[in-house]
Amino acid sequence: MKLYYASPSQEVPEKAGNFGDQLNPWLWPKLLPGVFDDDERVAFVGIGTLINQRLKRRLPNTNLRIIFSSGVGYGNYLKQLDETYKVYCVRGPLSANWLGISSDLAIIDGGVLVSRLSQPERKIKYKYSYMPHYNFAGEGWEKACKSLNFGYIDPTWSVEKVIESICQTEVILAEAMHGAIIADAYRVPWVPVTSHPSILSFKWQDWCASVNLEYQPLLMKRLHHPNLTRDILTPLRSVRDRYRQKVSAAQLASIAKNARPLLSDSKLLESLTARLGEKLEDFKNDWKKGDFS
Repeated sequence: MKLYYASPSQEVPEKAGNFGDQLNPWLWPKLLPGVFDDDERVAFVGIGTLINQRLKRRLPNTNLRIIFSSGVGYGNYLKQLDETYKVYCVRGPLSANWLGISSDLAIIDGGVLVSRLSQPERKIKYKYSYMPHYNFAGEGWEKACKSLNFGYIDPTWSVEKVIESICQTEVILAEAMHGAIIADAYRVPWVPVTSHPSILSFKWQDWCASVNLEYQPLLMKRLHHPNLTRDILTPLRSVRDRYRQKVSAAQLASIAKNARPLLSDSKLLESLTARLGEKLEDFKNDWKKGDFS
């Protein structure tokens, strides 16, 4: 059974992986030891916004696609699933409704299961930390955060480093959805922000609906990162870059000052995590019975 998840190697091989996607090879082999190999005839589709028309094209040799806590989104959305799909659960009620499947299958994003495997000590280093979307992370935001004495969390860091950094802050300002999901799992309050219209609101709304919260992101302007080219214009670009970072830092500071951080209800989160664990046991039992052979 192949573990399938979004990978930069599909389009940009030299680009580092995205935290939300990299949760898959970090999490599932630990929870499901011995299940995964390179046999593409069956694919386990886990964390990520993966349920769309691209899925079959990216798994052309797959006869069965197992959906476990994935979400609908990106490209052309699938409106229904055929016999080549087996759904144990999806990310939230919007995904279930779009696919026309039972609302009982709408549980929560699989990222919450990290709290079963890792419990970093809550040594607070920062009052606030910012985690940008994967596409907009970089040196500019790191410098803007540093100027405020805010933590900066890069979605290209290792899973362990991101989790540790989340647990070292009092409040996460999150453009990266899995930054918010993991923060919520570890009971770290979070504030949703967005700096670009390409941020997919459907996936945020889907997850937020699963934990009975509304997605109302606070808006910021996009920060363009420094141009690393060295030439006669470098001094002028440096002045421009510092100005951009100053503006972005002011936006972050204003959000931190005025926002009301969110946190899902603890009992609800515990219940959803337990239900996800039950679905995982169902999958294990089916695998042991040879249902996917």
